[in-house]
Amino acid sequence: MTGISPTAPGPVPAADVTVDGTGLLCVALLLRLRAEIAEAGPGTVVHVIATDPAAPLDLPAWCHMTGHHYLGPISNDGADGTVYALRLSADARPTRPDAPWRTDDRPKADTER
Repeated sequence: MTGISPTAPGPVPAADVTVDGTGLLCVALLLRLRAEIAEAGPGTVVHVIATDPAAPLDLPAWCHMTGHHYLGPISNDGADGTVYALRLSADARPTRPDAPWRTDDRPKADTER
């Protein structure tokens, strides 16, 4: 699926990973997103399907916090929810496994326990 993003010039590329967050609210959506991109590399294009009315605010804020690139909402071709696109960054800040809305600033030794 490609579309035009109002926040990034030109067409949004097709998804490498699609995260279906249909019916999920912010916390559950971010938990699913974090889990599904855990093994994805930099440059991966992620499309997130979201029905949460807060998603248009939450997803760009999460991308800003982590350093991933928010590409914006794109056409969903009649699917339930809106599809949002983002591109994973090589220098993204990790988030806490139990709280993906917070960056994981703990020392590495603390995160391995």
